[in-house]
Amino acid sequence: MDPASTPDPPQVPAATAPEGPPVVATEAEHEAITQPAKLLRIATMVRELLEDTRQASLDEPGRIRLRQIYERAIGELEDVLSPDLQEELSSLAPPMQGVPTDAEIRVAQAQLVGWLEGLFHGIQAALFSQQMAARAQFEELRRRGLPGSSDPQAPSSDQSRGPYL
Repeated sequence: MDPASTPDPPQVPAATAPEGPPVVATEAEHEAITQPAKLLRIATMVRELLEDTRQASLDEPGRIRLRQIYERAIGELEDVLSPDLQEELSSLAPPMQGVPTDAEIRVAQAQLVGWLEGLFHGIQAALFSQQMAARAQFEELRRRGLPGSSDPQAPSSDQSRGPYL
């Protein structure tokens, strides 16, 4: 597989909760990811598996092994997701039964990759929205001239007195 053709996973900054592991909140307050790094590792693995399975015809033992990996990835993902996101994931990625066909494996992996990419985009949108809201608050403080909102263009009192001797 050509590494240049695969985009890097989105970088997701983690906010640290007062107590416990890093947490990234999505649009809704109740949706959260407790371990963003683990989520990114699993997403990258699933995407790589999808790319690799497109290149090869799989025999029965290979399809069984991929089903096991897929189910383990789902279980690991559920460990880092809030209950709301767990429910959404389980409705989109039900467990496979028996020996899946090549097509079933590929569709399941593609669906999981698509869901994960949507999750990343949601996280990025939420972070951008939070950043824009913080910027708007800061601009409002500057406009009102409240403490802590000094104009960075204005000279400081030390600069207006000349060189410090």
